[in-house]
Amino acid sequence: MTGDRDAAARAIAESEALRALGQQRVRANPDRLAAGWERRFVTDVTRVAEAVALYQAAGFDVVADPVRPEELDEGCDACALATMFRTVYTRRPRDGKEGT
Repeated sequence: MTGDRDAAARAIAESEALRALGQQRVRANPDRLAAGWERRFVTDVTRVAEAVALYQAAGFDVVADPVRPEELDEGCDACALATMFRTVYTRRPRDGKEGT
């Protein structure tokens, strides 16, 4: 179990390292931000389940939205690869419960 957690933690760390690049190329969804969500990072679909599980285990509400064409910078908006990525957002539970 520890190995799984270590691997998942490494995956999130790698994704966080790419966060700055993702913020330059993929804009946050303004509706999510207005609803109190914090954008964490953009990750590929093969790693999103790990990120969601870790944030949920830490007591956050988590969503992983597909990257939409309107969120991409100019020059990236026609990239078919964008469909392979998700933007991870978190927030503290609103009902006071941890891990919803």
